[in-house]
Amino acid sequence: MFGSDFITIEKANSLDWSLLKPEIFSILTEYLTNGSPILLEDEGISDDMAFDENDDEVVSMIKELIFTRIRPAIQDDGGDIEFVKFNEDTGTVYLRLKGACRSCDSSSVTLKNGIESMLKHYIEEVNSVEPIEDEPQEEQEEPVVAAATITPRNRQQQQQEEHPPTL
Repeated sequence: MFGSDFITIEKANSLDWSLLKPEIFSILTEYLTNGSPILLEDEGISDDMAFDENDDEVVSMIKELIFTRIRPAIQDDGGDIEFVKFNEDTGTVYLRLKGACRSCDSSSVTLKNGIESMLKHYIEEVNSVEPIEDEPQEEQEEPVVAAATITPRNRQQQQQEEHPPTL
């Protein structure tokens, strides 16, 4: 995930940042210097916040509040938020947290204490906010990400690969 001035990189807990950082830097530098587009033409930007004339007034207010007040704060922390749906019968807003916010330990606190309280304060029809889990990682992986698979190696492993022992 990336924004105008940041990029979010997720890693498995078993991997060490000191091994990943040079690889990530190399991949990003190569990708950006070869002139490849950052956004592929056939990929659209998420339009979950797009104002649709078919949205009822409550959904429009929810989207506007998320877009203008909530999303910028979440993006400042390296994450993003996506409006999924609003259930009028229960007053429940369903949202998807992305990037750093998805894996953050305090995401449930942010969702309930921050986002839910703000939506309930400004929009009386809202009773609760619930998270929708991301799709499995394999399904949402972009081609650029798949091409940049990183296999961290320590220096000893790298030297052995470059100069295998002779018999």
